[in-house]
Amino acid sequence: MEIAVESMASGVGMRKNETLICAPLMADTVDQVVNLMHKSKATGADIVEIRLDHLKSFDPHSDIQKLIKECPLPTLFTYRPIWEGGQYDGDENTRFNALQLCMKLGADHIDIELKAAHEFNKFLNGGKPEKCKVIVSSHNYDSTPSSEELGNLVARIQAAGADIVKFATTAVDITDVARVFQITVHCQSFQVPIIAMVMGERGLMSRILCPKFGGYLTFGTLEAGKVSAPGQPTIEQLLNLYNFRLIDSDTKVFGIIGKPVSHSKSPKLYNRAFREDGFNGVFLHLLVDDLPKFFDTYSSSDFSGFSCTIPHKEVALSRCDEVDPVAKSIGAVNCVIRRPNDGKLFGCNTDYIGAISAIEDGLRENGASGPVSPLAGKLFVVIGAGGAGKALAYGAKEKGARVVIANRTYERAKELAEIIGGQALSLADLESFHPESGMILANTTSIGMQPKIEETPVPQEALKHYELVFDAVYTPKITRLLGEAQEVGAKIVTGVEMFIGQAYEQYERFTGLPAPKQLFKEIMGDH
Repeated sequence: MEIAVESMASGVGMRKNETLICAPLMADTVDQVVNLMHKSKATGADIVEIRLDHLKSFDPHSDIQKLIKECPLPTLFTYRPIWEGGQYDGDENTRFNALQLCMKLGADHIDIELKAAHEFNKFLNGGKPEKCKVIVSSHNYDSTPSSEELGNLVARIQAAGADIVKFATTAVDITDVARVFQITVHCQSFQVPIIAMVMGERGLMSRILCPKFGGYLTFGTLEAGKVSAPGQPTIEQLLNLYNFRLIDSDTKVFGIIGKPVSHSKSPKLYNRAFREDGFNGVFLHLLVDDLPKFFDTYSSSDFSGFSCTIPHKEVALSRCDEVDPVAKSIGAVNCVIRRPNDGKLFGCNTDYIGAISAIEDGLRENGASGPVSPLAGKLFVVIGAGGAGKALAYGAKEKGARVVIANRTYERAKELAEIIGGQALSLADLESFHPESGMILANTTSIGMQPKIEETPVPQEALKHYELVFDAVYTPKITRLLGEAQEVGAKIVTGVEMFIGQAYEQYERFTGLPAPKQLFKEIMGDH
């Protein structure tokens, strides 16, 4: 299919794949659709899908003629019936007539459902213009079938006279997507054009990685939330967040594994740096329910490295073949690398490096100097005894600080304090705890995180005994704890600085390149 030269050049930089970005257009009137067509071209789409079933009034002959004549991009016409997830609720003959008219008037593609394809072929009776490609589609809104069932589905779609095979399934688990990638690659080897999507948040990777596996097109929306199927990203996200045009068969896949995970800023950070460094990688949001199953399924060297966040840091450690001694002591990993030579998983913990170096920088800005760590000899109070609390306690101890663990449940604080060799307090005791001035306070809990931004772990009165206060929460950037600490004259270090700090080492481990520290600061400065 011809792609207009200017649309080839839209998006960021060069283009390394032929996978098209298709904008689904759903509006009440033909004029609104025409308006959306021009918007699609300006945004960077290669092709538009015109959803005839969404038009409130529709005069097939004049409307289709106008839509084709005024469209600045190649067209795909879909007239989806209610029984396949669409809006059309009329008789099939009327629908078939409209689709036939699209073909006659110069549509580049039309979409017909597998369930109706046999009847539609009979209706056409061999009268199909050469220019128009027929997409035969099947949608499963419940699950993703087995590899064998998917193979049979593709064969049935081909037998129904498809020029292009299309199916969409639903991800119950992120590992469902692997079967769809396998089918896509298989079709590629037989030169069969295929559109294979997995719907829902767990299927997002299918929409971004289709150029890697040879998909014909992916769908990108003009606006967030205005989707024609669950889980569609925007065109803007495909082009500028995920560098869609730069993905090819050699692209290495990285991602942030968590549950929830859509809030993570990591893809924004890493993908921008990959692009600027010319590194052939893409970094994704990976909503993972079962971590061992995920690692077992995506075991090829293409899936090269992962950041781990809540609730997977402890399980990730148990699944690694080799673990950095520091991460072992902490009992959690936040970074997993697949070694290229033997495919084994190596886990490490960069959380503590990120936080500790940000706190040290804060103390140096406050006037600390000399060759040893400014934390040496300081009383360092950690709020929280989870993975991040362990990481900070361990890091502070390693730098020569005297560590105190404060936690809502005193027993957990005591447990960690005994491992680290420090003191334990309940969170309630922290209010009256000030054996000396110039202490360091580090909150590693989610107290004060959006949406509960009015919460704080320590009353303001107690904060005047601290030289520096750090909060691992980075949404909002200035939590109530940090705002109140600033008011009483303490130096503050935000969770954004820890986030950037932990990303430095991960980036270097992922790419073998020095971390673009200034760039990371600029990107996160927008938040």
